[in-house]
Amino acid sequence: MKKIKLDIVGLSYSQTQSGAYALVLGEVSGRRRLPIIIGSFEAQAIAIEIEKMTPSRPLTHDLFKSFAEAYNIMVQEVIIYNLVDGIFYSKLICSDGKKVMEIDARTSDAIAIAVRFECPIYTYEFILSSAGIVIEGNDFVYLENISETPEEIPSVAPTATSGFGALSIEELKAKLQEALAEESYEKAAKIRDELNRRKES
Repeated sequence: MKKIKLDIVGLSYSQTQSGAYALVLGEVSGRRRLPIIIGSFEAQAIAIEIEKMTPSRPLTHDLFKSFAEAYNIMVQEVIIYNLVDGIFYSKLICSDGKKVMEIDARTSDAIAIAVRFECPIYTYEFILSSAGIVIEGNDFVYLENISETPEEIPSVAPTATSGFGALSIEELKAKLQEALAEESYEKAAKIRDELNRRKES
């Protein structure tokens, strides 16, 4: 299966879910964006490394890197390899120079480790095609089934959290376009969930 390379293109505070952040990955050779909701600790770990800040004491992901390097283990790449019930599944591809090992990881942890090892992040076409938002010029095209369930936060019914239950489908689609135009991917994913819920009912 062909791998598609991703870059981190955004990390912002969730406006609708307390303590959560929206991590946005972008297709390197295309216009698709993959929004993933992560916890505050993992968001901080990613941001600190991207900004090249040095914490007073090593964070968990820094400790992982130091431990791995002490035993000559390098993380070669991270692969977001599956999407089940709104949850992304990832693995670290590691090597000690003699054999290659795959280690299962939460996507937020995998990305935090990837930025420390400066290794590439990949996913597969079936994930991007089912969970992505496409940008065409200055316009955004909505795709079905953008996954947005936080890894660390239990999933709840969309009507209980989205606040979009009283809107018509036309109003929801208009709000979706507004959210995408503002690059508010986390809000767009909430609206997507409400639209999907209505299609299923």
